Formats: sequence, C-alpha cells, structure tokens
Amino acid sequence: QVQLVESGGGLVQPGGSLRLSCAASGILISSTDMGWYRQAPGKERELVATITSRGSTGYAASVKGRFTISALNVKNTVYLQMNSLKPEDTAVYYCNSKAPWADYWGKGTLVTVSS
Repeated sequence: QVQLVESGGGLVQPGGSLRLSCAASGILISSTDMGWYRQAPGKERELVATITSRGSTGYAASVKGRFTISALNVKNTVYLQMNSLKPEDTAVYYCNSKAPWADYWGKGTLVTVSS
C-alpha cells in the first residue's frame, strides 16, 4: 500500500521560510517522478514543483527562485524548501507520486502566510 505523508506546514509571516516533507512508503521515490501541488481556498489545485527519478527539477513560474524541491532517497522522502513566502502562497500543499500505473496523493499540509 502506497502512502505519502506530508508534514512541516504551519503559520509563517511574509518573508519567512518553511520546509515541507513528504515521507513515502510502499513506493520508492528513486523510481518515480514526484511533485508538490497546492490548492488555495476557492481555487483549483496547481503544480508547484517536480523532481524526476533522475533528479531533474521543474517549478511553477510563481515560485521559481524561492522554492526548492529535493529528494533524499535513503529516507525515501521529498522536501520542498520555501523561502521568501508571500500571502499568496497560502494553500494546502500536497505531495504527489506519478508511478507508471497510478497517481498517488498525500492528504496535504496547510501553509498559511500571514502577519
């Protein structure tokens, strides 16, 4: 059974930083493409960042230069380092695994950027 468990969300002031973690079980992150998505209230879920099984990364234009996705295979965990956070980054952040046979999602972690 595949499980993706996000953690690290919380309340942060504008300009602050957070690091999200996605711990995977039942699947090897080194063998699949992983990603972070977010969904703000009243909006559709959107792609934030991706990392392929070979380590190539990609980012949405809105977060490029501020967010960094990384993977630690020995811990089977994917991270999202978020710096210079803005109020518009407020959303539930979801971890995603795109296995060849299925898409898997975590339950999400809430990030609130507010003063």
